[in-house]
Amino acid sequence: MSRVVVLGGAGYVGQHVCAAFAAHGHEVVVVGRRPPAGPMPHRTLLLDLAETPPAALARELDALRPWVVVNAVGSIWGRSEAEMWSATATPTLRLLDALAHMTTAPRLVHLGSVLEFGSVPAGTRVSAAVPARPDTAYGRGKLAATEAVLRAAADGHLAASVLRIANVSGPGTPRISLLGRVAEQLLAAADAGREAVVELTRMSARRDYVDVRDVADAVVAAASAPVLPEPVGIGRGEAVPVRTLVDLLVTASGIPGRVVELPPAGPASRAEWLCVDPAAARTFLGWEPRRPLAESVRDGWLAVARAHRAAATEPIDSKG
Repeated sequence: MSRVVVLGGAGYVGQHVCAAFAAHGHEVVVVGRRPPAGPMPHRTLLLDLAETPPAALARELDALRPWVVVNAVGSIWGRSEAEMWSATATPTLRLLDALAHMTTAPRLVHLGSVLEFGSVPAGTRVSAAVPARPDTAYGRGKLAATEAVLRAAADGHLAASVLRIANVSGPGTPRISLLGRVAEQLLAAADAGREAVVELTRMSARRDYVDVRDVADAVVAAASAPVLPEPVGIGRGEAVPVRTLVDLLVTASGIPGRVVELPPAGPASRAEWLCVDPAAARTFLGWEPRRPLAESVRDGWLAVARAHRAAATEPIDSKG
């Protein structure tokens, strides 16, 4: 059994990464800025990567003697534009400094994002051959982190692989995400005994959605495979209309409802198309997505519904 440290392991993707490594018999240690929202079956270390001096972080990691460090920090959810750099780039830069100070030499698996590419022409399948030109604060921060990891690996300072993750669906979908917001509107309507009227800004974009559990499987594969020679995209290789995802969720819920698309309040996003070329993941990792999109959305709904029922039946005293 080897020890795996998952930075950001209490987050949406991170929790599934932890579960996947544990299922393969590894000991998992979660590192995060704040305690997990609920019970976790793994040891937890509270550390803010953006605020911890590299030497101190190196000592903490050395004490754990990990086989692999997974960098799953840098969530897009609930951040302002001004906060994106400190949330997406700074933690990785601190981590790289810490790894250079360590006496042990763990493998690093860094989770980047397809949003590092920015806007691309419709029909493009993004890969390492496509120039990354991010047009959002999140994309710029994630690209800076990815490039720093690639430079450190090229200089021989560490063994590192980079995965660029597509849009993610499945159990644990954050409430602030598109599917999370739709689920909240459906549940509110069901609680009130009325038809759900789901109001969303007009959805013309097409995105590559992949199940979060398939993403976790890709991370496990990257930890065991030879170091990747280039950033590898993790997605289904299908650009699906975002409206299709919403319709799948409404259907999975079984709640009577309709979707109303509203005009955008401001300028429309230029990023209307995003699709991953999955060839590198097949070649270097032997990885392919296993879960159909409808199954992923359904399982995401079931998880939200279970959490909603549990909260509704929780004793008042335990809610504080």
